Amino acid sequence: MDRELTGRICRLRQYRNDDAEAVRALADDYEVARWMTRAFPHPYRLEDAREWIALSLSRARGPHFAVEVDGALAGGIGFQPLAGERSGSALFGYWLGRKYWGRGVGTDAATTLADAALASGIVYRLEATVFAENVASARVLEKSGFGFEATMRGYYLDRDDRVCDGLLYARVEEPASR
Repeated sequence: MDRELTGRICRLRQYRNDDAEAVRALADDYEVARWMTRAFPHPYRLEDAREWIALSLSRARGPHFAVEVDGALAGGIGFQPLAGERSGSALFGYWLGRKYWGRGVGTDAATTLADAALASGIVYRLEATVFAENVASARVLEKSGFGFEATMRGYYLDRDDRVCDGLLYARVEEPASR
């Protein structure tokens, strides 16, 4: 899979070590962290950004990209291939800094990466879960070709320890050999 992908609005590229401060500045916002899993820390420290960049560059968790708009870091996106009986499937996720919300960046990034991932043959199924209350993220997935599959009751604890439902979306392109 290419290490750089170009959409209509954004560019997806490898993270660079010098992205750490920009990642920290965008990610250290409660409104960004609010609908992310707790693996996404809040507060988001510079050390968290450095650790994430090192992990993403190692590709230990699958392809992850910095989302760039007009030469500035806007967020991140990636997927994590699964193994065993889930081979061919991957967990898909993204986040954007608040100033990039509502501009079509999320939809462009998600469509660009999903198209490339499914065309690469690495996976045939991408799945993403979102907090049920995160209507904007669900809409990004729908506009990017993901279909709604299920409501998962009591799936998450939000940042305030409130039990929340999750929504499961997937984009599937069956391989020709199946």
